[in-house]
Amino acid sequence: MSSIVIKVEHLHKTYGPLKAVNDLSFEVNRSVCHGFLGPNGAGKTTTMKILYGRNQRDSFPSSKVNVFGYDPGQDELQIKFFSGVVPQEDNLDSELNVHQNLEVYSKFYGMGKKAAQARIDELLEFMELSEKHKGRIRELSGGMKRRLSIVRAILHDPQLLILDEPTTGLDPQVRHLIWSKLRQLKENGVTILLTTHYMEEAFQICDVITIMDKGRKMMEGEPQSLLSEHVEQFVLETRNINPVSPLQMKFNRDLIRLDDSHKLPMYYSNDFTALKNLSDQLEQKEYNLRQSNLEDLFLKVTGRTLNEEQ
Repeated sequence: MSSIVIKVEHLHKTYGPLKAVNDLSFEVNRSVCHGFLGPNGAGKTTTMKILYGRNQRDSFPSSKVNVFGYDPGQDELQIKFFSGVVPQEDNLDSELNVHQNLEVYSKFYGMGKKAAQARIDELLEFMELSEKHKGRIRELSGGMKRRLSIVRAILHDPQLLILDEPTTGLDPQVRHLIWSKLRQLKENGVTILLTTHYMEEAFQICDVITIMDKGRKMMEGEPQSLLSEHVEQFVLETRNINPVSPLQMKFNRDLIRLDDSHKLPMYYSNDFTALKNLSDQLEQKEYNLRQSNLEDLFLKVTGRTLNEEQ
């Protein structure tokens, strides 16, 4: 049996003159976490909605979408039956308490009362929400609401979990808790798709990332492999409002790459000593010498950071 459970070929989606998704192709293997990384407006959310049938893709002869053997354009209900979706905005019923929200949802999947109760108790404990089982939704913190949305999405033990910006706006402690739980779900055989503009999130939990910009796939692969193949290991990041001009900086251009396409000059190199020597020409408050990350990769590919608008 093939390990490929999602296959997308030449996906297009337009809204009037806007090309939200532009000739996107990718594959997802079973029981992996596949992330879509990019700025707001890159087409990530639109792609996810097409996969579970919320949006219809544009009609192209070469366009094909297969999700666990089903085409979401024709088999939306079948896909929803074995999928769990956590949308970008929480849509919990604020008039019900935690347990009631889950109990109502269990009925959509024909779960018996006894089985539903056992599953609810199990998942509330899994997400560290047991003490809140009678709590009102409006009384929960943002992190609790997000965890509850994940519990609701996996209540029926889905094969596929889709999360749209799962930790946006959450504090680091809650973010790391959610990452840990997602890793456990993956180890239990759940295939996970998520969208994010947090580079650390993609690096921490994704086995494969697809970097998107303006509806197109810019790059795809394992996060660490993409970094090592396309970006130097270290970066000297200038951070003073009025830094020393690159024209005044003395450095070996065979060892150091200058990127001055953004607001502040950045210097990349695999030679840490070369960058350290370069930093001696700046005051300590004017720079940050660090390892490169996925945002540096995105900056190299697109010429802008993940948080910049289109």
